[in-house]
Amino acid sequence: MQSDFTFRRRAPAPRAIPIAVAAALCAMLAGCAVGPDYKRPTTDIPASYKEAAEGWKVAQPADQLDRGPWWTIYNDPQLNALEDRLNTSNQTIAQFAAAYRQARALVAEARSAYFPVLTLNGSGERQQSPSRSGGFVTGTGSVGSSGSITNSFRLSADATWEPDLWGQVSRTVAAEKAGQQGAAADLANARLSAQGTLAQTYFTVRSLDAQQKLLDDTVVSFEKSLQLTQNRYAQGVAARSDVIQAQTQLQSAQAAAIDNGVARAQNEHAIAVLIGEPASTFSLPPAPLDATPPDVPAQLPSALLERRPDIASAERKAAAANEQIGVAIAAYFPTLTFSASGGFESSVFSQLLTAPSRFWTVGPQLAATVFDFGLRSAQTDAARATYDQNVATYRQTVLAAFQDVEDNLASLRILGKEIVVQQQAVQSAQQALDIVTNQYKSGTVDYLNVLTAQTTAFNAQQKLASIEGQRMVSSAGLVKALGGGWDVAQMDREDGGVAAPAPAAAASAPQAAATPGGAKPVQPLAQKAAAAHAVHDD
Repeated sequence: MQSDFTFRRRAPAPRAIPIAVAAALCAMLAGCAVGPDYKRPTTDIPASYKEAAEGWKVAQPADQLDRGPWWTIYNDPQLNALEDRLNTSNQTIAQFAAAYRQARALVAEARSAYFPVLTLNGSGERQQSPSRSGGFVTGTGSVGSSGSITNSFRLSADATWEPDLWGQVSRTVAAEKAGQQGAAADLANARLSAQGTLAQTYFTVRSLDAQQKLLDDTVVSFEKSLQLTQNRYAQGVAARSDVIQAQTQLQSAQAAAIDNGVARAQNEHAIAVLIGEPASTFSLPPAPLDATPPDVPAQLPSALLERRPDIASAERKAAAANEQIGVAIAAYFPTLTFSASGGFESSVFSQLLTAPSRFWTVGPQLAATVFDFGLRSAQTDAARATYDQNVATYRQTVLAAFQDVEDNLASLRILGKEIVVQQQAVQSAQQALDIVTNQYKSGTVDYLNVLTAQTTAFNAQQKLASIEGQRMVSSAGLVKALGGGWDVAQMDREDGGVAAPAPAAAASAPQAAATPGGAKPVQPLAQKAAAAHAVHDD
């Protein structure tokens, strides 16, 4: 019978001083990070808005404060109630809120790489090996001749730690932190977009209600005209064709009144979806539009970079992509791993936790990739290309934001002038209708003149109601384009809920006044976060 022997040489006791020196050296090296430092991409910012009307109020420092529920400037209780429901039940916002919480968890996941990993293991085995002299198997399946039976019990702990020598972990954490802030801005953008869409849809419904009232009044007016024509026909002073024309005009107005209900129903259903309610159970009582756009202070163009969440999101994505370049470059350098394990191992369970059963190992491991056939070079090139892509996206987002503001400013300015002219057109058309109606009653003109005057007056009134609705929609669009009540400081206050974070204190507002003469220097985005991201090349 042969026996297998394993000889183990006991390692000498570790010395505290060399370990301390090694730990200090690793700590110093861990502060060295490779890769480019991030700087916000430059963009061309105009000094003022081209479409701003003369005398447009420039925002003062107090106007820059976090306004929170910006829709309250319209003083519409129904709109306020709908926005409150949206802020608690909108499913698109809930989707982005979950994405933000995921991004926040990824930051914690990345930070865990700074610390050692400790694992505990426990095992127990009983093993029977066949006899060296051979044996046979009986009918019951047992071994005919006795073999050796061994027991093994083991209780151990393993620890590994990889110091961040080249900043790979710190770059990853910075990238995930920027991703978290970008997700916060995405959430704010989804919230602002939904709030703005709700306000615009609400004013569209109110405009349709105003047009419905106009159509209903027109139907009543045309019914009177038909009655007048029928009376004149019965008296023999009007032709049968006049009656038919009056009937046709009345029926056309009735059809238009019915058709207006289709657009209103569709917009009402859209509001139901925005507030997270089935369209079948939601209804909005009719109420004609009687509001006028409030004064909205227009910040200088430079402030748009701090007030638009979509711009902040694009900028943070560029920052995250920049950090990934450092992560890719760090792969060129060797990795150092410290590992240690220890525990108890014995073939007798009662002797497991005794001094003779102890074992331990400790030592560093240095690993470096020598040949990878262009893998790391390709990964670095891909990271740089991704950064360039995000920079282009950021600049395009800034351009689109300025276009959005200019579009709504132009719309408000032009519609304001158009309303004045259209109101005069309505008055002129009504006066012409009154004159032609009196002439028709006196028999000096035929009914075709009345028909033409009625159609002109109706079209003028309908156009005026439509313009008033468009102006309110543009007003809400302008507030949305200017960022609503949002600012970049909210990225660090986001809690991942559907509702917006609480407004900031007044003391946190910028104190430098905005002057119409030119653009203010843009303050760095989220200075506190940017400081955490700044990692210098070594």
